[in-house]
Amino acid sequence: MPEIHPTATVYPGTVLGDGVRVMENAVVGKQPALGPKSTAKRDPLPPAVIGDKTIISTGAIVFAGATIGDACIIGDQSCVRERVVISDDVVVGRGSLVENDTTIGSGTRIQAEAYITAYSTLEEDVFIAPCVVTTNDNFMGRTERRKELMRGPTIRRGARVGGGAILCPGIEVGEEAFIGAGAVVTKDVPPRKLVVGSPARVLRDVPEDELLSSSS
Repeated sequence: MPEIHPTATVYPGTVLGDGVRVMENAVVGKQPALGPKSTAKRDPLPPAVIGDKTIISTGAIVFAGATIGDACIIGDQSCVRERVVISDDVVVGRGSLVENDTTIGSGTRIQAEAYITAYSTLEEDVFIAPCVVTTNDNFMGRTERRKELMRGPTIRRGARVGGGAILCPGIEVGEEAFIGAGAVVTKDVPPRKLVVGSPARVLRDVPEDELLSSSS
């Protein structure tokens, strides 16, 4: 049975798996309030679905239409928007925001105060360090053309993004790539390469002993 704290709000229709914990002042199943110029879809949303043994921590918000897998932790004061799909064993750190229409693969770790923009894809075992910022709009709100081009980053399996890095719209971070702290990533990052700087440039290969394939 799920455990819901008396101060939490769980909207009607929300599906909570076995062993789910919804902690103090958390909100699950909230409907979005969209501005008139929002690019988010306005279709009716199904209920939020929370998998077995997932924890929705103190003050966290999960919107209607989100699907969260088993054994996840949605950290204190974090937010998961509508049509986000999160697989099993994912951590969304304190104060982080995962915007609408984003997909996150199993085993991924998103640390505190990270911003995952709308229309992003994070594959399995991705690591996002604190205060990472991802972006999806090269026009920053100007022109109608932006709507058809709006796309967040794609971060492939096992890639790691260092603290405070900024990822520009539509770029792809290759499998097992490593982005150094504070880098500004303006173009695709090849698989298993370490990039640093602003704009980010390839420094060297990721060491073999750091690759997931070497430890499996």
